[in-house]
Amino acid sequence: QVQFVESGGGLVQAGGSLRLSCAASGPTFRPYAMAWFRQAAGKDREFVAVVNWSLGSSRYADFAEGRFSISRDNVLNTVSLQLDSLKPEDTAVYYCAGVLEANGLGVSTWQYDYWGQGTQVTVSS
Repeated sequence: QVQFVESGGGLVQAGGSLRLSCAASGPTFRPYAMAWFRQAAGKDREFVAVVNWSLGSSRYADFAEGRFSISRDNVLNTVSLQLDSLKPEDTAVYYCAGVLEANGLGVSTWQYDYWGQGTQVTVSS
């Protein structure tokens, strides 16, 4: 059974930084890709960034480009999301997600098989 555990969320002032981590458990877990999504109160869950597990290639939402950075550690089975230059509108619960089958670097929630429980990021103005 694959499980994800996120950590690193918290309260930060606008312009600050946070680093989110997601640890995947499961002895044979080898995803095709790992991603981060976020969901603000009253809004739909939206794509943030995705990384190809083997190649390390990545894709970002427009709002994340240049401010956020996704990385993975194939040995430790972790994926991280560095959040810089945070804005109040970045306030949301951030979720990591994984997919086993190769289907491109997806940006839709339905393309992912496994999800973490989420970690809250709050950015004050």
